[in-house]
Amino acid sequence: MKAMVLAAGLGSRLRPLTEKTPKALVELGGVTLLERLLIRLRLAGCDAVVVNAFHLAGQVEAFLKGRDFGLRVEVSRESVLLDTGGGLKHAAAFFDDGRPLLVHNVDVHSDLDLGRFYRYHLDHPALATLAVRQRGSSRQLLFDEDGALCGHRGAKGDRWAAGRVSGARALAFDGVHVLSPDIFGLMEETGAFSINDVYLRLAGAGRRIQAFRSDDFAWHDVGKAEKLERARKLF
Repeated sequence: MKAMVLAAGLGSRLRPLTEKTPKALVELGGVTLLERLLIRLRLAGCDAVVVNAFHLAGQVEAFLKGRDFGLRVEVSRESVLLDTGGGLKHAAAFFDDGRPLLVHNVDVHSDLDLGRFYRYHLDHPALATLAVRQRGSSRQLLFDEDGALCGHRGAKGDRWAAGRVSGARALAFDGVHVLSPDIFGLMEETGAFSINDVYLRLAGAGRRIQAFRSDDFAWHDVGKAEKLERARKLF
C-alpha cells in the first residue's frame, strides 16, 4: 500500500509555532506529527509514502533523511501551494502500482484503524472512500441514504453535485481518504485546487464517492493552536 501525507500548508492556524517550524514537525507528546503518522501508516501495512512540502520544505526533507521509519519515504516539493487536489495531482507519478492509495492530512490525529479503512475500500469498490463522522463543522459533506456523496454544506448554503437529494445526511470529513488511481485520469483541474471540488464534480458525473463512518474512533484536528494544546493535555 502506498500513501500520501498532505503537509505542504503554511500552518497559519498554528502560528507562532509554525513561523520557524513546518506544521509537520510540530510535536505532540514529544513526537512530531509527521513521525506519528508515518508510524501509523507503516503499522497499517503501508510500505511507501510521499509527503508534499512547501513551507520550510528543507526542514521536512532533512528530518526524513535523518531517520529510518521502516518504509520508503519521498518528498514532493511544491514551488507554490497547490492545495489538496493540486498537491495530489503533482505527486501522481509516485502512485504507479495500480493500487488504491491512502491520503492523510498531517494535522489530523486519530486512532482510526487505517488497515480496516483501506480494506473497506477494497471490499466496497468506489472512486474514493472518505472517513466521515457526525460532528460540528462549518463545512460538511452531504451523503445520500446509500452513503454516496451528493453535495456540500458551507457558510453560503448547500451545493449539490447533481440536484437536491431529499434526506441527505451532513457529515464532517476526517481528512483521511482512500482513492482509486483512476482518479488521476479524471482530474481536469489544474494549478491549485481542492480535492473536495473534484469529488463533487465527479459525483455529479455519476462516479461513486462513498462514506466510511468513523464515529467510533477518536479524532483530533491539531491544526489550530488551541486544539493542539487540548490534544497535548491528553498526552
